[in-house]
Amino acid sequence: MNYQRFFEDAIDQLHAERRYRVFADLERMVGKFPRALWRNGQETREITVWCSNDYLGMGQHPVVVNAFQSAAGRMGSGAGGTRNISGTSSPLVELEKELADLHGKEAGLVFTSGFISNEASISTIARLLPNCLILSDELNHASMIEGVRRSGADKRIFRHNDVEHLESLLQQAGRERAKLIIFESVYSMDGDIAPIAQIADLAEKYNAMTYIDEVHAVGMYGKRGGGITEREGLAHRIDVIEGTLAKAFGTLGGYITGTSAVIDAVRSYAPGFIFTTALPPALAAAATASIRHLKSSQEERDRQQLQVARSKQILTEADLPVMASQTHIVPLLVGDPELCKMATDRLLGVHGIYIQPINYPTVPRGTERLRITPTPFHSDRLILELRDALVETWTTLGISFGTVENLQISTSERIVPLLVPKSGG
Repeated sequence: MNYQRFFEDAIDQLHAERRYRVFADLERMVGKFPRALWRNGQETREITVWCSNDYLGMGQHPVVVNAFQSAAGRMGSGAGGTRNISGTSSPLVELEKELADLHGKEAGLVFTSGFISNEASISTIARLLPNCLILSDELNHASMIEGVRRSGADKRIFRHNDVEHLESLLQQAGRERAKLIIFESVYSMDGDIAPIAQIADLAEKYNAMTYIDEVHAVGMYGKRGGGITEREGLAHRIDVIEGTLAKAFGTLGGYITGTSAVIDAVRSYAPGFIFTTALPPALAAAATASIRHLKSSQEERDRQQLQVARSKQILTEADLPVMASQTHIVPLLVGDPELCKMATDRLLGVHGIYIQPINYPTVPRGTERLRITPTPFHSDRLILELRDALVETWTTLGISFGTVENLQISTSERIVPLLVPKSGG
């Protein structure tokens, strides 16, 4: 049997479907963000990154970098073991207290990534609840889906942000059955926001537990960066708030916050936590410094929101197909996987602008897009350069200009946006 052929066939299928992913070799430069060095074979060029999840540029902030360097100088590069085997450092304990305070919860628990925090926490919580029924938004992240799968619990998928559909599923389950509603605050591909208050109302009405993923909102929203739940005064109504340290906080890791009982149970039962080496103390110290800074500084959030608004306005005025977004996510509809890849290749090769293509299965077929994330460091000049590069790319590749309207076509039970070209476009 030719084992290698199975793997080769799997990769060939991705190429045939125009879904094969190519990683750009980038070197971030402290003090020059969002500029970076792009290495392409023997060539090295300075380019502008327009799709970073370092939303506020905190990965280069002097307070964060200094905290990392200081802790590494004192405690070394690694944690030395799992949390149970010598890996619980003082900076990590301090970080968990800082996160609990950020969300107004009794306790916090840090994981090595946001993916692991969702997978381990959801699966463990659902396993510990008797006969648990999980109710999951259809656009939840892959990490949440994996947590549901690993839990072995029954599940029901409710239509995206559809509280009427959610309520019908809750009614069918009844008040007495254990239920866990899992959803996100900001959905990163469309940039829309969950109806958190309405979901919390339903959870109270039908005696359900709530779990929210705030990874694309922590640091970004609320007076102290606690996310959408803080901004809307709803954190106290959500049982478990999950977040990441790897986006707006500019470091690495994931976490959950909640009551002491819930956190202790996940700490004690989740294999993804128990058997994983702890976050290194230098990373924990850097994350704590970032969180503390953003609790008291509004400057980064204000500047970022200003540049997001300017980007949306300037790209829309250029007749580029900017998809509606309530947040800092600026999706630009292409609608074809091959054109999407060609557009990103041209932007990088010709214009020195890096935006990764977003294709199926991350988004439904026919809604392939570029996902743009302006930061406080994307100046007005850079926004204008982006506009000009996009217009040239759209024109050269024959991608349709026009406005995006929400036309009702079904893709995996979801209403998805289509491009409506201007007359003659």
